[in-house]
Amino acid sequence: MDVRTYTAKAPAKLNLRLKVTGRRPDGYHELVSLMVPVDLCDHLEFTLIPEGVELLWEGLPVPDDEENLVRRAARAFFGRSGVTAGVRVRVAKNIPVSAGMGGGSSDAAATLLSLNRLCSAPLSLETMKELALQLGADVPFFLEPKPCIATGIGEILEPLDRWPLFWYLIVAPGFQVSTAWVYKNLRLGLTSNEYDRIKKELQKKRPVMSQLLENDLESVTSTHFPTLDRIKKTLMDAGAEGSLMTGSGPGVFGVFGSREQAEQARERIIPCDFGKVFLAEAWKHNMGH
Repeated sequence: MDVRTYTAKAPAKLNLRLKVTGRRPDGYHELVSLMVPVDLCDHLEFTLIPEGVELLWEGLPVPDDEENLVRRAARAFFGRSGVTAGVRVRVAKNIPVSAGMGGGSSDAAATLLSLNRLCSAPLSLETMKELALQLGADVPFFLEPKPCIATGIGEILEPLDRWPLFWYLIVAPGFQVSTAWVYKNLRLGLTSNEYDRIKKELQKKRPVMSQLLENDLESVTSTHFPTLDRIKKTLMDAGAEGSLMTGSGPGVFGVFGSREQAEQARERIIPCDFGKVFLAEAWKHNMGH
């Protein structure tokens, strides 16, 4: 444990397509999703201490209880690795909470990776994937964040060889949505052949966003929060190739072919006062140093 401090960036994700294909006996929903990581990031700093898990938060507020994903990930790491130490974690929270962007899951993955690095790698990647899945269905994606097709409950990941360079304008309304509530209220005919449809669309030199962007969860969230449809329309009017709610929401994004187009759209969106507005591109970094 000669290295005492490690810093990491934890990226957000966007679901460019999310189709629910079934429900398992344990209550989890089977899905097919196209997920991309983007460079809207939380920043975390890890310092080993003799024992315990201390959290220091700045930026956006986060519930700090025993169910906090950073706490749970740290406990899972020390429990599995047998390392006798604790950790102090400083989190600069930039990814909106409960917005469908996976911020908590990304922080959990960053915690597993960073503690493993700090403690001379006692856990294999496969073991960390196992721990990640126990923490949440989205967490394995963030261990190796790259554009991919996710199946199962979101844990079976197929990285994409190529994904076009897009810019994403993300609007996070000032309210939160419970993922459990959205799935509980989901009523729809389940999709079949969804994986094949995504693969066919991705074979095109440049996917057509209007053909690709779809989210089965959007009908639940936008029915309860009609402002989401107004945000989508405003993004489209501002020149987006497509617009969609990500995950269980309420985060909404527009896809743009260039930074200039996305910046022009941002200037039109900000005065609408829908919520926080973020400009992001594809994530293409390692998570820490």
